[in-house]
Amino acid sequence: MATMNWAGLKLPRCPQPAGNFRPYNITGNLVFLAGQTCQVDGRMAYTGKVGEGLSVDEGYQAARICMQNLLAALALAIDDDWTRVQRCIRLTGYVNAAADFAEVPRVINGASDLIGELMGENGHHARTAIGVATLPGNAAVEVEGIFEISAATRSDGHPPPFVGGA
Repeated sequence: MATMNWAGLKLPRCPQPAGNFRPYNITGNLVFLAGQTCQVDGRMAYTGKVGEGLSVDEGYQAARICMQNLLAALALAIDDDWTRVQRCIRLTGYVNAAADFAEVPRVINGASDLIGELMGENGHHARTAIGVATLPGNAAVEVEGIFEISAATRSDGHPPPFVGGA
């Protein structure tokens, strides 16, 4: 079990999916989390292209918000039982980037740094950082992830069903 150092961080409500998909899927002991943008209270906190109107620092902050939203989706998946979270396996970060922007990894460090702060060694993960031409809602950043969890069972011994929504 990973120890979570919340240090005053309060998770938002998980944003509702903007299409025909779930915020997460569980198979075995892995939780696959759908991409989360930098929405705060239903509004995009950072829009546009990093490197063209948005700075690396603004992109970094957007990635931190994405990670907070990703953790909100993880909270749904584990029914707020953080003792089940073992480690962060992988993150994939997408940056709405200017054509010549080459600092995509520095932007996605916002998400990586936050999960590292919260989980320590168990927050260290494999990662891909990709610059893209556009993202949903003109978001500056989107991050998806895979986490390892321990099994949970109901009193009847079966795993809990998917519970959608926020």
